[in-house]
Amino acid sequence: MSDLKARFEKAAEDVKQLSERPDNDTLLKLYALYKQGSDGDVSGPKPGFFDFVGTAKYEAWAKLKGTKAEDAQQKYVDLVNKLGG
Repeated sequence: MSDLKARFEKAAEDVKQLSERPDNDTLLKLYALYKQGSDGDVSGPKPGFFDFVGTAKYEAWAKLKGTKAEDAQQKYVDLVNKLGG
């Protein structure tokens, strides 16, 4: 396992232990970076209009389309570290 992959997985665990819940914008960034780093480009149908949370998550992830998994993983690790994880 690469060093980055290990740090990414550790950050995914650390984020669950944050002392404060991040604001919604930060949560969307975390979600999108995690999905891009682990699953690649956005996939599946966009959630329905009245699924506001699902739509916001989908759109945040879609904005990262084309970002390399390694870049998303590094940004995720950096953001979690910035939040105190």
